[in-house]
Amino acid sequence: MSAYQKEYQWAEQQPESFWEHQASKIDWFEAPKTILAKDDNGIERWYPDGVMNTSWLALDYHCEQGRGDNTALIYDSPVTGTKQSYSYQEMRDKVAKIAGMLAAQGVVKGDRVIIYMPMIPEAAMAMLACARLGAIHSVVFGGFAPNELAVRIEDAEPKVIMTASCGIEINKVLPYKPLVDQAIMDSRWKPEKVFVLQRPQCVAELNQERDLDWGDKYQKALPHDCVPVLATDPLYILYTSGTTGKPKGVVRDNGGHAVAMKYSMSAIYNMPTDGVFWAASDVGWVVGHSYIVYAPLIHGCTSILFEGKPVRTPDPGAFWRVCEEYKVKVLFSAPTAFRAIKKEDPEGTELDKYDLSSLESIFMAGERLDPPTLEWVQHHTQKPVIDHWWQTETGWAISSNPVGIESMPIKAGSSTKPSPGFKVEILNELGEPVGPNQQVLSRLSDHCRRAV
Repeated sequence: MSAYQKEYQWAEQQPESFWEHQASKIDWFEAPKTILAKDDNGIERWYPDGVMNTSWLALDYHCEQGRGDNTALIYDSPVTGTKQSYSYQEMRDKVAKIAGMLAAQGVVKGDRVIIYMPMIPEAAMAMLACARLGAIHSVVFGGFAPNELAVRIEDAEPKVIMTASCGIEINKVLPYKPLVDQAIMDSRWKPEKVFVLQRPQCVAELNQERDLDWGDKYQKALPHDCVPVLATDPLYILYTSGTTGKPKGVVRDNGGHAVAMKYSMSAIYNMPTDGVFWAASDVGWVVGHSYIVYAPLIHGCTSILFEGKPVRTPDPGAFWRVCEEYKVKVLFSAPTAFRAIKKEDPEGTELDKYDLSSLESIFMAGERLDPPTLEWVQHHTQKPVIDHWWQTETGWAISSNPVGIESMPIKAGSSTKPSPGFKVEILNELGEPVGPNQQVLSRLSDHCRRAV
């Protein structure tokens, strides 16, 4: 039996034993005695009596282990010409002060906080600060239209909103404050306060009754400790589009999420704890939640936060420049990004300018990876290109080539094998399993609900 088959069968046949073992790899305040149980509504919940804090796992734990000087986050912003790195200790201290800033305005465990920010370090810090307090963050992609933001404000009912004065696109500054003001005006729910981080490219005018200057409140804030939460307490709400026309809020809990994040960094991405991981996405999407902020930091990696595009910031060599400069081990982005690079540099000449010897693999997800894009990236990088399939609702890979367990042959159009913890079946319209080489509707079986 192969290494993958052993792992998969363990998770399938003895899920409590399997996920208890994975849970032992994170630092609990109180380790769970119960691994899986049903709540009052008959819904299965993981680690219901476990006590922990996700911000502790992502930052404080590493400082306590003597790794506080290791680099946690690298901010690279070609649109502003800014580069900055933060150690785990620096991140912990900044996050603790932002948590204190929120707490001073009455934000407590269970409160909701909407984060509407560009790809800047403070966006990730705001997420971790909410987790530190046990507050529930809901990140809305910076630049979303006011009506879309208003819908999310009404649904989440946040106590406060955290935003920045602007986002920066290619040769364009997008003021955020007017969009936030319009969304609040259109929403039936009114947040108590709005924190505004002033960026020098565009200084926002503040409403004196409601708006707070982020920099001023940060300077006055006292650091806040991690608040213990149950594993089943919510960590975040992330809205995903659906077929009904109304965004649906996916609620992610703390415990199962942290365990899955830690496990996936090893099993799916084969990342060492001191490696450099780059998810070229946005914190407004699930990829940014899972693999810019939470998984790399929980695992102890260096994560890259990139405020730019795959092309025109300044050229189609942007991805390769970042990989060389920071010695990226794993690059993860959507096929669209690589199609854009291919369109502007069809012969791959930009690749010749950079040393990609540190790069071991390229992962893609978020949409279908078409064979021509797969083949172009494989040919020009000479790296394994790994397709994997997942969605906002799961938070990590439903199926993948699990290179940390066993590397399998790459087949165009295939995301390879179900991840341990998921059972994937191809069914026809009657819900009956079908064999290979048949084109039918596909869906996950009810067994996937047991995944962490």
